[in-house]
Amino acid sequence: MENISKRGRPKSLFQKKVLEKVTLDEADEMIEAIEAAAPAAPSIRPPMREDDSRARAKQRAAELRGHLEGEIVDGTDEFYVDPSIIPDGWHYEWKRHTIYGAEDPAYQVALARSGWTAVPTSRHPAMMPHATDSAIISRKGQILMECPKEIIDERKAAEQMKARQQVRHKEAQLAGTPDGTMDRVKPDIKKSYQSMPIPD
Repeated sequence: MENISKRGRPKSLFQKKVLEKVTLDEADEMIEAIEAAAPAAPSIRPPMREDDSRARAKQRAAELRGHLEGEIVDGTDEFYVDPSIIPDGWHYEWKRHTIYGAEDPAYQVALARSGWTAVPTSRHPAMMPHATDSAIISRKGQILMECPKEIIDERKAAEQMKARQQVRHKEAQLAGTPDGTMDRVKPDIKKSYQSMPIPD
């Protein structure tokens, strides 16, 4: 019966003689010699060019720095308004316009009574898509509104005065006791301002 190789072909007389006389070590040496003589297969991937990728990364970083002004470090501040585009004498703020797509008419009336009006898209067309026909600047349920800066400054001053009065009132409560109940003791109240730690 003829000797059959693994591929199903009958072995030649030469192959039989070789298999009989070649030891395993000799066969390994022959395989290594054949592999060494064979030409190396060309690489499918192009060679990595480290200098080009670094230059490309630097160029992209410069582009990003150029147009990411005013954005927060850990992401994009979608509600940033460049102060240079706000007209003199006016103050811009984002105000609630919709909640889950539904408007709140009572809140809109309260804003209007407080002096807030919507900033028209025609004033800052770059803040809205080009194809929009919306007359107002809106973003994620918020609407950009304006109010005279003079009114805003007056409100801030009134809020600061109210806060001071509340502190004075509490100080008076601490310092005063009803007559005849106990000796009046002046509390040692210290006032200071210090920065609050910001968590990472």
